Amino acid sequence: MLQDSDLISIQEVRAKVDRAYAAWQLYRKFSQEQVDSIVEAMAAAARQHSKRLAELAVQETGYGNAADKLAKNMLSADILPARMRGMRTVGILRDDHAQGIVEIGEPWGVVAAILPTTNPTSTAIYKTLISLKAGNAIVISPHPRARACSCETAAVLADAAERAGAPQGLVGCVGESTIEGTNELMRHRRTAVILSTGGSGIVRAAYSSGKPAFGVGPGNVPVLIDTSADLGRAIAGVVEGKSFDYGTLCSSEQTLVAERSIRDRILAELQARKAMLCDAAQRAALEKLLIGRNFAINPDCVGQSPQRIAKMAGFEAPADAPILAVEIGGIGKEHPLSAEKLSPLLSLLFVDTFDAALDACEAILRFGGLGHTCGIYATDDQRIRTYALRMPAFRVVANTPTPQGSTGITTNVFPAMTLGCGAVAGNSTSDNVSPLHLINIKRLAYGKEDRRQETGDRIQELQEFRSCRMRK
Repeated sequence: MLQDSDLISIQEVRAKVDRAYAAWQLYRKFSQEQVDSIVEAMAAAARQHSKRLAELAVQETGYGNAADKLAKNMLSADILPARMRGMRTVGILRDDHAQGIVEIGEPWGVVAAILPTTNPTSTAIYKTLISLKAGNAIVISPHPRARACSCETAAVLADAAERAGAPQGLVGCVGESTIEGTNELMRHRRTAVILSTGGSGIVRAAYSSGKPAFGVGPGNVPVLIDTSADLGRAIAGVVEGKSFDYGTLCSSEQTLVAERSIRDRILAELQARKAMLCDAAQRAALEKLLIGRNFAINPDCVGQSPQRIAKMAGFEAPADAPILAVEIGGIGKEHPLSAEKLSPLLSLLFVDTFDAALDACEAILRFGGLGHTCGIYATDDQRIRTYALRMPAFRVVANTPTPQGSTGITTNVFPAMTLGCGAVAGNSTSDNVSPLHLINIKRLAYGKEDRRQETGDRIQELQEFRSCRMRK
């Protein structure tokens, strides 16, 4: 009997990938209508169990809060399937008679889905729905600290899929996940593509596995409060976003940037919304607590309440404070709290001009958040567009909380829990990953007699041109 946890994990991975591949051999022949019926059944089951799964996630990981995890589950179980309805992913996608082109959707095969500990159930729902919508099978590798809730989520989805007619084994979850097991999943000969969400190490491993991969970069999200903004609305939005699930989303606001002329009004608005404004001594204590060597976040602080973080830092926060706010003097290594914090701690940076605010927001993104997300509150649309054109981020969220806006809860971007950061972050896409990223497109192209004549005429023209040049 095996005792080594890595060997057990590797063995389980191999069995579940082989089972998923066998199920996919049947599923790949399903029609769009059959696929859609299965996806709708899974989504309905996920909605039914969303509250229970949110509570399981908090109980197991200790990260975030159940109310906001429920909202994230419903993003994946309700908003996402609504957006996917009518989307063609298998069979003939488009038939363009005028151009003589027919586009045909072909699934990848077995998707290896690597999950984070911060969003273990919502990401499981999201990745399973988009994978099966694209005609694929999926094997989930949960974070070791979130195995039970992730695999329970997968079991709910698998049961619903099979009841709706999916082959058994199409949805799998590795119950004994380890790093070695996850590496085996990514390298397995039957694995077709990797969806990796988590720390930079696992994302790098996905890209170096030799398989096609969709990973994400870290987020260090600036939010610019312009002088033209409705400050009450702006600060309410920032507090709502920063407190959402205690800051566990990578697209949560990290640093508020504004001109010094509106500093006092911003501080007053923060206090009116019960944010705790920390003094210099408390800032120093928070720096020491949250940010470790090489700017690594203290894992004990991730997704904790502001009251718990304050207590760990050696002071008390009011019981009704939704976030902690601390003023910083700059960006970079000498200002540790200008980095990503994955907690309900918001940094505040005040500068002299709009141009200086643009410089600061760009610097924040370059200090650990390239390609991810940024936000702006303004009523001057020209300034919003100037900001969007300047920022090295692929989700620019205007006048709405950044975590909810970037994931499609409060905006019309594609609803997603995997947010690509593009080439600047070493990612293969800058999109919110959708089912269309998980298919290949085959093109049937009919020959056109007029195009053949055009090509022949062009070749003759080139030959005559060359002859003329040679005679000269």
